[in-house]
Order: sequence, then structure tokens, then C-alpha cells
Amino acid sequence: MNKMILPKRSLLCILMVLIMPIMLWAGCGLEETDGHKLKDLSYTILEEKEIPQEFLEVIEEKKEGIFKLTYTDQENLYIAVGYGVQQTGGYSISVNECYLTKNAVYFDTTLIGPSKGEQVNQVKSYPYLVIKTKYLEKSVVFE
Repeated sequence: MNKMILPKRSLLCILMVLIMPIMLWAGCGLEETDGHKLKDLSYTILEEKEIPQEFLEVIEEKKEGIFKLTYTDQENLYIAVGYGVQQTGGYSISVNECYLTKNAVYFDTTLIGPSKGEQVNQVKSYPYLVIKTKYLEKSVVFE
């Protein structure tokens, strides 16, 4: 019985020796994003009427849930963050950071709820924010 176990273990060891370098080599192509800030990006917070129609349609489809989206028209980069359905109105979103690193744009926001005692509409709301910045051929990292 020991003779059957040894060949299986040997085969497993051989496979691991062959597979591990392939897995390590495959990981070498992954893009690393370092968080080292090169500069803050200037941006504009858009009103609904300023959002490109095609992008607005995607946002409308996804607004029930949390979303993080990007859109480009090769001149501008649009970044959108939505916080899904909320049971009342009175929410706002603040942009904490929007900056450029060597190989990515970092974007961070916070949902701010109604203040205590603030009178709010008792209807569902779908808070989201869209910004526009100059087009950059970089990936966007949502923090």
C-alpha cells in the first residue's frame, strides 16, 4: 500500500515544481498601482444635464445598487460613484481625494447622511456623484 502513496506524492511534487514557476511568471505581468501621489487632479462636479447621455443611461440602470464607473470620450475622463438606494433624501457626497500616481488615478468619496434633526423627504433617493477631468490613459482606483 505504501508503494501506491509514494508515486502519487512524487507526481504531486513534480507537478508543483512545474506549475509554481508558471504561476509566478504569470503574476509578473500584473500592473502594480502604487499610491504615491504625483499631483492632485483638477476636476468639475457635474450636474445631471452635463453628463454625457450614454453614461447617464448606464448610471440610471445601476443606481439602485452601489456602483463605481468610468467613461471617456477621448477628451475627458468621467468618474462616477453611486451609493445605491437610500430610504430618505438629505444625502450628499464629498470628494476626499482625486489624484494622479505614476500609473493610476485615485478617487475617494464619502457618503454624508442627513444631520440629526434635519428635515428630509421621506422618499427613496439614489445619491451619486459624477466628476469630469482631463482624459488620462490611466486606470482608476476607487478607494
